[in-house]
Amino acid sequence: QIQLVESGGGLVQAGGSLKLSCAASGRIYSMSRMGWFRQSPGKERDLVASIRWSDSSTYYVDSVKGRFTISRDNVANMVYLQMNNLRPEDTAAYYCAVRTTAASPYSGWGQGTQVTVSS
Repeated sequence: QIQLVESGGGLVQAGGSLKLSCAASGRIYSMSRMGWFRQSPGKERDLVASIRWSDSSTYYVDSVKGRFTISRDNVANMVYLQMNNLRPEDTAAYYCAVRTTAASPYSGWGQGTQVTVSS
């Protein structure tokens, strides 16, 4: 089993930046891909970005392309989400999760970290 802990959220003005961190522990060797999700009140939890552990290939949802960057540190077992040019619509609770194979669902959800962007 893999445990994930998110940090780095906060309150920022529109146009500002935040960097989220996700610390992984447990069965690290079984990680295939890690993703950042976000969820606003009354809405579903949506994938924002993901990164493949083996070669750092990335995926971004269209709304964050060019503004967010996902990266990983294999040594420290960390995944980051650098968020620039933040918009009020980016306000949400952000979660990281892991896939152990290409076909498995995301799991190992952390407690989330709140990002609030004021206009």
